Amino acid sequence: MELTTLFYLALLLFTGLAFGRLVKLVKLPNVTGYLIGGLLIGPYCLKLLPGEFVTNMELVSEMALAFIAFTIGSEFKLSYLKKVGLTPIVIAFFEALAATIVVALVLILFGFDVELALLLGAIASATAPAATIMVVRQYNAKGPVTETLLSVVALDDAVALIAFGFASAAVNSMQNPGQTSLVMALLSPVLEIIGSILLGFVLGLVFKFPLRYFKKDSNRLIITVGFVFLGSALATMLGLSSLLLCMCMGAMLTNTSSAAPSIMRLVDTITPPIFLLFFATSGAELNITILPSIGLVGILYVICRVVGKVAGASAGAILMKAPDTTKKYLGFTLIPQAGVAIGLSLIASQSIPAYGQTIRAVVLCGTLIYELIGPAVTKVALQKAGEIAKA
Repeated sequence: MELTTLFYLALLLFTGLAFGRLVKLVKLPNVTGYLIGGLLIGPYCLKLLPGEFVTNMELVSEMALAFIAFTIGSEFKLSYLKKVGLTPIVIAFFEALAATIVVALVLILFGFDVELALLLGAIASATAPAATIMVVRQYNAKGPVTETLLSVVALDDAVALIAFGFASAAVNSMQNPGQTSLVMALLSPVLEIIGSILLGFVLGLVFKFPLRYFKKDSNRLIITVGFVFLGSALATMLGLSSLLLCMCMGAMLTNTSSAAPSIMRLVDTITPPIFLLFFATSGAELNITILPSIGLVGILYVICRVVGKVAGASAGAILMKAPDTTKKYLGFTLIPQAGVAIGLSLIASQSIPAYGQTIRAVVLCGTLIYELIGPAVTKVALQKAGEIAKA
């Protein structure tokens, strides 16, 4: 009897649900259970899921990330932005830049090639918002650290793209002096970010018009799903950032339409199974067999990135005179790393093929470690900050 795609989807859902409940016994977030459950039944452990199926689940990942970005965008109300000012922007810049500098400098000091150090340093700046946002939502965290965190992880993608663009331009110039346009290499990530923001704002404005004529929840849910899918699709087709585009669409909608709160409530009713499938699939994709291959460069990357994130976030918070809890704990909520980093590792491995396997192994192993421990660390940090109730 041949097992079908729907069977594997059901297996993922039930496994994720079961492990999400099991990890509660040791006070870990649901998302950690989803990742562990997917890892265990995936092609690298029990092999209950075939590798081909996991590879073909990319559509679910795109859907989940688009909805996560859209939800983050809804938090960017003008009233909130006026209150916090430049604080999230400065902190996002500092934490990303610090991770880049610390990783790159340490690798160079340990004798690794400058090109490898620069690219891994730039990749280190990326933070995955999905796991962090799931922890915030599960525990209904509220407070200055949570508010700043939501803004910082939303901006982190843009900072990471810029950092990687500069690093790639520097590496290309070192490898091909005089043959590549440094200006165009530096402009490329900036243009990608500007295009993503502008198109996201335009879609957010267009979004609100059909809401005037369709009042039923069922119709508005269809419109919402359609726009989120459209935003993600346009980003892919135009070479833009899906995360930034969908985030800006959500931000524009929440600031221009009175229907935004009801739209977000509708989104919350359909996303739980999508998010569960996304994290369980992410767990299934984690190849634990490559752990022994990362060596010293991998160990330094994993440790130094965390040091850079924590130190940079703290420095930015101190500079902007943020609350003490933000200075102490924000950096520890920025550990998770996944999709953007993996995508950048593919580009990096093409830039210096000689280190292609090393870059991929380091980033994939880092993803495995960060995604498994990151949610738990985020929960503890928010508890220490007093923003998760002790119910």
